[in-house]
Parts: sequence; C-alpha cells; structure tokens
Amino acid sequence: MAYNFEGKVALITGTASGIGLTAAACFAKNGAAVAAVDIAPSPAAVRAATDAGGVAASFICNIADEAQVRQLIGDVVLKFGKIDFAFNCAGIGPDGVRIPYTPLAETDAADWQKVVDINLTGTFLLLKYELAQMQKQGYGSIVNTGSTGGYRFPPGFHAYAPTKAGVVALTELASNENAGKGIRVNAVCPGPTYGTQLMDNSIASGDDVEETMKNIIPTGRLNAMEDVVEAVMWLSSDLARQTTGQSLFVDGGMHAKP
Repeated sequence: MAYNFEGKVALITGTASGIGLTAAACFAKNGAAVAAVDIAPSPAAVRAATDAGGVAASFICNIADEAQVRQLIGDVVLKFGKIDFAFNCAGIGPDGVRIPYTPLAETDAADWQKVVDINLTGTFLLLKYELAQMQKQGYGSIVNTGSTGGYRFPPGFHAYAPTKAGVVALTELASNENAGKGIRVNAVCPGPTYGTQLMDNSIASGDDVEETMKNIIPTGRLNAMEDVVEAVMWLSSDLARQTTGQSLFVDGGMHAKP
C-alpha cells in the first residue's frame, strides 16, 4: 500500500540492519524524511532511504543513556524541525551468539541487564522525550516494538520475554496519557522474522530453529521484514487515526495458537 508521508519526519531506531533498515527505506519511499538512529552510524539506512527517493540523516545514540536520548531528540528537531512519526525498533535478545538462551535459574545477571537496558529502559527513555516533543507539537504517532515472545514467554528467553511484555504495558500507559493530546501510541508485535540479527543468528546456530519455528506458526512460515514494516506504516498513517493503545501481532497466528 502507498502512503502519503510527504512533508513528514520519521525517527526510526535500530536502523543499522533488519526491520529498522527496511523501515527507513519504506518511510522514505512514501515521502517521509528519515532520522536513522543506531548506536553506530547507519550509512546503509541513509543509502536505502536515498535510493528510495527520500531524504535521510544518520544519528548516533545509545538509547539506554538518558543524556544521549535527550540530545538525539533535540538534534532531530534541529535538523528536520519536528517529529511526526517515531518507530522505536531497536532491541536485543537471546540469539545463541551475542546472548545465550538460558533458563532463569542459569541466566547471568549481566546478560539480563543488557536486555533490560535496551528493550525496556531504552523504550521508556525514547517515549519520554518523543512524547515531550510531540506534546509541544500537538500531534504525533509512535510505534513501539513488542514481540510474540512477550506474550507466549518461550523458555530460555529470560529478560526478553518480560521486557517485551513491559513494552506493551508502556505502550498502553503512554496511549492513555496522550490520546487527548493528539498523540497515538501503538505497538507492533512480530513473530520470528527473516533478516533480523536475532533470527539469523538463531538459524545459524544449526539447531533446526527454522523448521521448529515453522512448525509452531499456524501459517507455516516466518515473517519477511516487509510484513512487519507494512504494519508499522499503517499504524503510523492517518488510516489508523482511531487506533491507539493497541498491540498488532504480525506472527502468522503464533500468539493465538493453543
């Protein structure tokens, strides 16, 4: 579907790869200027947005650091004048490479904290400063990234499951507090998705992860990144003007499977 985002500004985190990178290109293709945010420069996102006919700039931010998030929002507004859309996509979780799959009783506290810092604290800090800016503007749309894993609580995902459940709670709280201020806040909750670092690392582990996932997804297939981004685009658009406080599952029915 085509959207008219001409004159709009989209702030997207986690743009170095995966869903965030794909989102940068899709928002730009539909006319939005893109603020591409990651912990390191995002030249691929800027290039993808430019190749799609749009305008983009790269911003560096550790979203778990409040001073950096505050600076980020100020820098984006200085560059583009406003923030119409925010897609808080950045997140981490167990993938068998960077962070191991472990039951709670065997989870290292440092691994737990890494996930909490990015997924939950990072989302809170982004919301805090995005909402403040959008309240000044009197409008805006935010999409946070939850997960089917925050609803089904898969074993071995230790901090990932509760942090993603927490993102949904933050989404509903922010929606309730800001619905009367012209600001909508929703969450997209993807299931297993090709092209994400978490999924690619899991598949590369060689433990038949891909086939196992296919067998527990009612549609029998994993997401393409575009499946998730299309949901984000719709939630951001005026077509969803009456939609706020919602968690939209994009998981082939995985969350509803008995």
